[in-house]
Amino acid sequence: MKTLKLIPFLLLLILTSCSTVTVYSDYDKTVDFTPYKTYAYFKPGIDKVEISDLDKRRILRAIDDQMQAKGFTKSDNPDLLVNIFTKSREQVDVNQFSAGWGYGWGWGWNPYMMYGGQTTVSTSTEGTLYIDLIDAKKKEMIWQGEGVGTLTRNIDKKDEKIAEFVAKILAQYPPVKK
Repeated sequence: MKTLKLIPFLLLLILTSCSTVTVYSDYDKTVDFTPYKTYAYFKPGIDKVEISDLDKRRILRAIDDQMQAKGFTKSDNPDLLVNIFTKSREQVDVNQFSAGWGYGWGWGWNPYMMYGGQTTVSTSTEGTLYIDLIDAKKKEMIWQGEGVGTLTRNIDKKDEKIAEFVAKILAQYPPVKK
């Protein structure tokens, strides 16, 4: 009977562990987020982002989709200004696998190691996307979300990957006060 109660928990654990984007958020605990209903982009900040214009447009479209799904409206006189910032770094992974044959366990020289050893090197790009929400009247940041994950160069998967980053980041907004 106890195992039946553990199955939903294990399933949830498996599903959440498959996520490729890790998110964090921070916010001003003194702010009431309920009055904010409209948004616009903070153009000076968006213009400084050092990514391709194509990826920038992908991110902004994904933000529009998520903000509208949350009931926000784009406005020329907004309550919130949205800014983004990105950074990336190249990761190199070196994996060594030895399937040598010999007697027993432990350390020591194995003349057969040279036949079963294999080394693989792979590279990937880890990207971080920050989404800042700024109170338009006070010009103060009130919320920041951050998503970290592996980027893709595959053109067919870029929209999907960027949408995943943005959706997971903005799922943290508005913050739940405890």
